[in-house]
Amino acid sequence: MALESDPNQPSAKIAGSVVLSDSPGLELKRWRGRLRVKQVSLAEQMNIAPSVLSDYESGRRLSPGTTFVRKYVEALIDLDKKQNKLLDRFFDTLDISAILDIREFKHEIKAKTLIESLKGKILTRNDNQSASIYGYTIIDSIKAIYSLSGWNFYRIFGGTTERALVFTNVGQGRSPLVAIRVSQFKPRMVVLHGPSGVDKLATDLAQRDGIILVLSKLESEDEIAKVLSRI
Repeated sequence: MALESDPNQPSAKIAGSVVLSDSPGLELKRWRGRLRVKQVSLAEQMNIAPSVLSDYESGRRLSPGTTFVRKYVEALIDLDKKQNKLLDRFFDTLDISAILDIREFKHEIKAKTLIESLKGKILTRNDNQSASIYGYTIIDSIKAIYSLSGWNFYRIFGGTTERALVFTNVGQGRSPLVAIRVSQFKPRMVVLHGPSGVDKLATDLAQRDGIILVLSKLESEDEIAKVLSRI
């Protein structure tokens, strides 16, 4: 699933909070309320009837697709620039300290190459080592507990979900997999670094979501970063 090319943009952050929400229509309405944009004004900007917009926001229609969300967010941002200019204040204090590194590969990398480079041990039966990986994100799992939620969590997926999420400072591996479980986005691979053993719940959740779960035996997160940067 391709995402916004630049996750730092407000449009990507808002879209992320929408797609991660259990009630996308309500989340869209919340953003309209936060930016103090009237429904009639937004409908006019989108060139649709206010009743159609109301149906999506209230959940009377099926969850909005990506085309509608993109159109909604773009119109919302355009109106904010013309009217209240409130958008920037929502992202000035965005905490991304949990993201230690994030990169897209120039070419696809096979899962097997990544696993071998990280001295990894596969923990699930989802061991499709021919799967294509297009990027990686290194995440401090301790900091992630405090700072990654909503659109912040969305940012760890960078430009694509076909990537490896590498979690450092891991206890037993349960928290990262629980967070991913409740997300609509699933990475191709999760790499855990730190534990001597991994909680059975973590492996069960990865198995259920079709994620390749790997335990890296590299010495440190610095070594992980160096190895990945050379791929």
